[in-house]
Amino acid sequence: MKLILAKQHLLNLKKNKLKFSVTVTLKKDVLDPQGKVVQNTLMNLGLNLKNIRQGKYFEIEVNENDRAIAEESINKMCKKLLVNLIIEDYKISKL
Repeated sequence: MKLILAKQHLLNLKKNKLKFSVTVTLKKDVLDPQGKVVQNTLMNLGLNLKNIRQGKYFEIEVNENDRAIAEESINKMCKKLLVNLIIEDYKISKL
């Protein structure tokens, strides 16, 4: 009986989780030296491209079933730690 209750509890926890992606990129006016190195290397390999910029990608799963509350929580995470708001922009998407 305890095993069944434990499994039911785990299933309920999975239902109450929302998953988001956060894409962080440098602002357009900020130089991207790592992106420039990747661009030059690709061009040296014979691949033609106009521009490439490097960024960060996070997948975040929260224990919340209300999308608005979950997005606000993700937004706070970005502003407090994940993003340097002076030089970076970010976009939150639901997965």
